[in-house]
Amino acid sequence: MHRPVPFPQPLRQPVAPRAELAPLLTPSLAMVVTGARRRALRDGDRQIDTAHLLHSLIESDPEAGAAFEGRHELARVLGYLVQRSIGYGLRWQRSVEDSPAGRLLPAVRGAEPQGSRPSGWSPAASAAFEEAFRRAAGRGDARARAVDVLAAVAADPGSRAAEVLRRAGVDTDALVARIAGGLEAGPDALEEAPVPGV
Repeated sequence: MHRPVPFPQPLRQPVAPRAELAPLLTPSLAMVVTGARRRALRDGDRQIDTAHLLHSLIESDPEAGAAFEGRHELARVLGYLVQRSIGYGLRWQRSVEDSPAGRLLPAVRGAEPQGSRPSGWSPAASAAFEEAFRRAAGRGDARARAVDVLAAVAADPGSRAAEVLRRAGVDTDALVARIAGGLEAGPDALEEAPVPGV
């Protein structure tokens, strides 16, 4: 008697932020999340990780692009991100991007079956959103902005986004400080900067 051959389980579609999370995101950040989800699906990744978020932040949000030190720095970061499927990015395949924070985005907690590990967001990406919400609340904003997420992923030294930034020669501490200074100075402090083409 033959035993049935087990087939690998299909990749689950990453979980999108649910309706209760929408009021906490600016329209620009909601577009970033959509772009990161699309990128994860296209790459065949099980989870949206911080590198997906970083790529979408730079491509979708002018304010996030303006936080970098000019077009040359943005171009180097994008150069690393587009090479995700080769070189250093190969070791990310079939692995989970963890986070010391260990907290999960509320939308992910509500969408996953009890007792299972979330498959929509990496723990580090979830923790980045939790931190972005804290940053927004700390300055009295009801909604997180894309630069809040950028600051959160850059500030987590163990995130894939921070690894990409360091490899591209970005001083992550200086990036986080520029974002904080720009937000304190007002909404127009981080001027719109054109994003270089890939």
